[in-house]
Amino acid sequence: MIRSELIKRSPIRLLEKTTHGGLQKGALGVIAGATGTGKTACLVHLATDKLFQEKHVIHVSFSEGTRHIIAWYEDIFKEVARRHNLDCATDVHDHIIKNRVIMNFKQSDLHMQKVEQSIKTLVEKGNFDADIVVVDGYNFSLANSDEFCEVKRFAAELNLAFWFSAHTPDSTDELNEIPEIIKPFEYDFEIIIRLDPHDEEMKLDLLKDHGEPVAQDTHLILDPHILLISKEN
Repeated sequence: MIRSELIKRSPIRLLEKTTHGGLQKGALGVIAGATGTGKTACLVHLATDKLFQEKHVIHVSFSEGTRHIIAWYEDIFKEVARRHNLDCATDVHDHIIKNRVIMNFKQSDLHMQKVEQSIKTLVEKGNFDADIVVVDGYNFSLANSDEFCEVKRFAAELNLAFWFSAHTPDSTDELNEIPEIIKPFEYDFEIIIRLDPHDEEMKLDLLKDHGEPVAQDTHLILDPHILLISKEN
C-alpha cells in the first residue's frame, strides 16, 4: 500500500471526523487514563500519523530517559507498516523520522515556560517547522491553571497543536465525566478523551469536543496487543 492510502485509511481519520476535524493548531487536547492503559501508545500513534503526513512532531517526555519512547515509535511504525503492507517501509521510516524531535525534562526541576523556551528555540533558531507537540508523563497534580493558560497562549503564538497525557489515579471518577485531575484545567482543552477499560480493549471515550455536546461514540479502541488505535468491530 502506498503511504497516501495508508493515511486515508487510518482510524485517526474517524477520530478527526468525530471531533469536528480533530485538534487544530493553537489548541490543546488530552488523553486521560490510569497506569498501563496505553496513554503513551495513543500519543505516539497520533504523532506517527502526523509523521506519515510529513508533518513535524516534537515529543516532550517527563519520564526517565527517552529510550522507551523511541522504542514505542519503532514498534508502532512497524505494526502500522505490517498491517497495511506499506510499500518501501524502510525508506518511508528513514524519511519521516527526520521530522521528529524528542525532548526530555524533569517536571520537578522547571516550569512549562522552560519547556516552551526550548520548543521556541528549536522552531525559530533550529528551523524545525513543528506542527504538533505531544507531552507525555506530565504530572497534572503539580500544575496550576496559570501554566495551562500560558501553554494555550504559546500554542496559539507558534501555531502548534498540543496533545497531553494525564494519569488518573482517582478510581472513583465516573467514566463519563471529566476526571478530577483535569477538572481545574478543562476549559483550556478543546478535546478530552478518556481510556476506558472494556473487556481486553481500551475504548477511547470522548468527554469534551470543542465545547460542543458529545453526541457520539468515537467507535475507536486501543488494542493492547498491537498498541494501535483501531476501529471497533
